[in-house]
Amino acid sequence: MPLIRPPGSRRWKHRWKRRWIAVAAVAVLLCAATAFTVLAFPSLAATTCPGCYGLERLRPGLYAEPGLSRSRREHVVAVVERADERVRAFFGGRESSPDILVCLSEDCYRRIGGGRERGVAVLNRSVMLSPRGVDPVIASHELTHVELHARLDGAEVPQWFDEGLAVLVSDDPRYLAPAGDRCLADSREPLPATLGEWLRAASADPRLYAKAACRVSRRAGTGGGEEALRTIVDRLSAGEAFSRVWASATDPAPTVTRSPSP
Repeated sequence: MPLIRPPGSRRWKHRWKRRWIAVAAVAVLLCAATAFTVLAFPSLAATTCPGCYGLERLRPGLYAEPGLSRSRREHVVAVVERADERVRAFFGGRESSPDILVCLSEDCYRRIGGGRERGVAVLNRSVMLSPRGVDPVIASHELTHVELHARLDGAEVPQWFDEGLAVLVSDDPRYLAPAGDRCLADSREPLPATLGEWLRAASADPRLYAKAACRVSRRAGTGGGEEALRTIVDRLSAGEAFSRVWASATDPAPTVTRSPSP
């Protein structure tokens, strides 16, 4: 007896076949996109899924390479806590909560996409620290970038301000004098405003971070201390343009218009 098909059954099968082909194509594209991200941007992939790169969670938001001794794990936690205290003390709290990935070996840092830098803020959302950056200064520098941009919520600031503020909050002795006028390298020329310009200039001028820190620290010194800088951040967060905010404060230097930690 011949098979009797209900009316339209062939059309129904073709329709579902086309749908499954479309679903399969989307799945292939997603897999390809994921593979491309992992290969081309391992740091982004690692901060999105630290466990996928073999990192262990020490506590919520803090990951480190596996196999560390108890003392080294405690050291990592202590460094991050001290860095967190510095950032909270300056900003009066924290609005950001980035994941922090810590490597104590160069192999680990290369695996998650790191380079020669001590540390780096990834898309201003996460922080990666190299073996040379497991230090409260470097950690607080990168956390300052993340906290600043969380408060700015998309508002733009010149890169020299971003970097100078991070040096000041982290109290980096490489680029700041211990007391008084903290400038180690004064500069009256325009400083790099974009990240690309900053990276190029910083590779050629080892004093660039000190110049940016000088400009920001002197604004604090002439405008009311750290509270003046917090006011600048608040006004920027409220939508005011950086050029207007910076020019409205008292500063003996002429008005001019982030990156991995060096």
